[in-house]
Amino acid sequence: MFGLETDVFILLFISLFAACAFEFVNGFHDTANAVATVIYTNSLKPTVAVVWSGICNFAGVLLGGIGVAMGIVNLLPVELLVDQNVYHSVAMVLALLLSSIIWNLGTWYFGLPSSSSHTLIGSILGVGLAFSTLPDSQGNSAVNWEKAIETGEALLLSPLLGFSMAIILMFVLRRSVPDDVKDSLFKEPKKNTEPPSWIRGVLIATCSLVSFFHGSNDGQKGVGLIMLILIGIVPFQFAVKPDMDPALLLPNIQAIQQTTAVLDSNQLAPVNRARLTKTINELAELKTMIDGSTASGQIPNEKRLDVRRDLLLINSNMNKIIEDEGANLSASQIATLKHSLSEESGLRRFTDYAPFWVILMIALSLGLGTMIGWRRIVVTVGEKIGKQHLTYAQGASAELVAASMIGIASGLKLPVSTTHVLSSGIAGSMVASKGIKNLQAGTVRNIALAWVLTLPVSILLSFTLYIFFRWVM
Repeated sequence: MFGLETDVFILLFISLFAACAFEFVNGFHDTANAVATVIYTNSLKPTVAVVWSGICNFAGVLLGGIGVAMGIVNLLPVELLVDQNVYHSVAMVLALLLSSIIWNLGTWYFGLPSSSSHTLIGSILGVGLAFSTLPDSQGNSAVNWEKAIETGEALLLSPLLGFSMAIILMFVLRRSVPDDVKDSLFKEPKKNTEPPSWIRGVLIATCSLVSFFHGSNDGQKGVGLIMLILIGIVPFQFAVKPDMDPALLLPNIQAIQQTTAVLDSNQLAPVNRARLTKTINELAELKTMIDGSTASGQIPNEKRLDVRRDLLLINSNMNKIIEDEGANLSASQIATLKHSLSEESGLRRFTDYAPFWVILMIALSLGLGTMIGWRRIVVTVGEKIGKQHLTYAQGASAELVAASMIGIASGLKLPVSTTHVLSSGIAGSMVASKGIKNLQAGTVRNIALAWVLTLPVSILLSFTLYIFFRWVM
């Protein structure tokens, strides 16, 4: 397979298996976020709920695109993503995967709804920081901090918004719903009794949406992991999109060169002046490579990793240069430049991609994982966050808020935590009913502690594992 030596092939298989295992664990770890409300309101039987959630997760991965996946990949520095040493790449992916799986299994075992997203982000940061301590880094940035800050803001704000929006939605429902409907909507469900058909329909619909958007967001994280593995271990095949004619890059390169030609480097900050010089050289290298590859219509295997590095660095450097006040570019020039750099029609369409078989593999892993192991966290979400039994209004409010926020985040290509959003939504709905005293302090404290510890523990785990694997390999 891919013409690899036996030991490298075995490492590739282990890495791919670990990525699928992470997504499988993610499935049963996060299933509770979608199915707890329909189970505790008697809208669906548990078995039916988890199977349906698995199907919706599967569909979400297939139809969710790859924007979030590429955001995960691009958290790491370019130098780490284009390391020519296969064993270094294996050390990277095994460290971040094993640290994520260890923490996810630990929190699942204790029934704590912690965030798989936080775990993965922390593991990636740990690997990047560990890389910065090695001579290979040559003083380069350990992490793409700009992307990391953007991701961190999304993960931080989402639970706060989930909590607040659930309170607001509960308030709106109380004021707008007729009294005869309000009685059934805000009362605890009768044991083993299905809710009215319209309420049941709303709850099943919101459960389906949360499951679908969970697949479209969290599933993409698995796709990003697989692409990290493939780019690192078999770069000749996957460093850049294999089926695109390199000649298609020429219009983008020429447009960027026209922009660099009008820039006055003396007006730029020193750091951006250096970036401009590097970009001009990288554009010239790319153009030379393309001129030599026009006849075959393919990028030579030995050049693929270099092409990926050039494309990523050109994109990163030019995006920073246009933010420099000394650039003095017009709005139309900036628009043209961004068009030439974008993943839809620019240079990034060569690097930001995922084969269909990768997406399908993750969809199956997440969908199957969703169907098992859900009970521990369902009990926490359904029974232990609030002191009262979950009402129809609370379940629908929390699920609707979660589905909306995750869907918007996926559209913006930002990773968010389904666990954080929905658990905070449940908490908000409980507070909206009877105030802060309606929360179970012990459970909330344990969940908060897991949330606080997730990043530092996963960073420490992946940091340690990466250094260890680099030493043994």
